[in-house]
Amino acid sequence: MGILLGLATALSWGSADLFARFATRSIGTFRTMLYMQLTGFLMLTGAMHWLGGWGPLAHGSGWQLWAWGIGAGVLNTSGTLALYRSFEIGKMSIVAPISASYPALTMLLAALTGERLTIARFAGVTVIILGVIVVARGETVPGDANPLDASRPRKRYLGVSWALLSAFGFGVMFWLLGIRVIPMIGAAPSVWMIRLTSVLTTGLVMLITRRPMQLPDPGADRWILGVGILDTSAYVFNNFGMLREQVSVVSVLASLYGAVTVGLAALILKEKIVRMQWAGILAIFAGIVLISR
Repeated sequence: MGILLGLATALSWGSADLFARFATRSIGTFRTMLYMQLTGFLMLTGAMHWLGGWGPLAHGSGWQLWAWGIGAGVLNTSGTLALYRSFEIGKMSIVAPISASYPALTMLLAALTGERLTIARFAGVTVIILGVIVVARGETVPGDANPLDASRPRKRYLGVSWALLSAFGFGVMFWLLGIRVIPMIGAAPSVWMIRLTSVLTTGLVMLITRRPMQLPDPGADRWILGVGILDTSAYVFNNFGMLREQVSVVSVLASLYGAVTVGLAALILKEKIVRMQWAGILAIFAGIVLISR
């Protein structure tokens, strides 16, 4: 069951990324982030009864529980904002595999905190890092890059740095979820706390930076609804999967969302990928398979 939930996570996240690409280019990164998180928060609040209830959150637990949940929420906010920014200005088929390389960091952190890093997993981390470098270096034209950013210097690297930042944030967050947050709080309540923290954090940043917070424009609301439902469902699948299977295995399966995104980008957006980049993308996913062994 844990393996099936991990695969369901990958399908949901990969599809959510496609919706996010359209949303960010319509209303921007911050408004997409705010309203998709709010959509997910409201949906999850209404569904908690059917997802096992509120768990420790209903019993007046101490501040430590909230501190861990809020910490995961802040990491999620940072990682998702970076990911959506990479979608807004970069090419999905390039930035999605880079962001999906986060299990390499999760694995390294797990090794530093007691898990044994086998030769296969060490090789997988190395292959992932090399694959990321190849994918980034292989970008010679902006391709599907946002035309608003086409005049920027070094446009071949649009979105790559944001995708790397996203991978870092997700790598730390999923390590934290697996070793601390989910065992303490539960699968669904931890997602609820992440969504609540993300809504409040994103809204606060938008207020401080005086960014527009008006409701999504007509036409963009369907993309926001799709992202909110799919992304939140993916987190629920992922967290329940971590309760039934090894954290590393579920994280690796979930990170295959990058393959789903690449496939959708090729089919729907008609993005072109050079041979060198295909080699890097295949290396990333080969490394992901290795670290699951």
